[in-house]
Amino acid sequence: MSERDRRPAPTPALAQPLRLPSAGRALIHFGLLLLGAVTGVAGALVQPGWFPGGLLLALAAEAGLCLGAGRATGSRAGAAVPAVGWAVAVILLTTSRPEGDFLFAAGAASYVFLLGGLAVAVMCATLAPVRQPDGDSARLGK
Repeated sequence: MSERDRRPAPTPALAQPLRLPSAGRALIHFGLLLLGAVTGVAGALVQPGWFPGGLLLALAAEAGLCLGAGRATGSRAGAAVPAVGWAVAVILLTTSRPEGDFLFAAGAASYVFLLGGLAVAVMCATLAPVRQPDGDSARLGK
């Protein structure tokens, strides 16, 4: 058997994670940070409007963004960056204004959104795929 026959077939370019220089990676992470903040603001506005569907929609949007970003970048940092943007935006929205206006009511749905969103962010960052080093597989019997 020749050396060429033993090597695995190459993965198509579109199926591989993004591999960018550090400047491109920083730009993508900044975009994901902003997208996470926008998702947090949108979720804060949707979740009280259509209870319980709005709450589930807001949490599903955050989970989809974090998992998609982690899968697209191929790293846990890619999943954690939009979660940080989401958390910062939501925490800033919890503060009340001097006039007494506020966005979150003191109800169970608001607390589920805040704590559930943080839990979803941690789960997505933990479950994000991690790049494996290149080289031969470590399977026995090869």
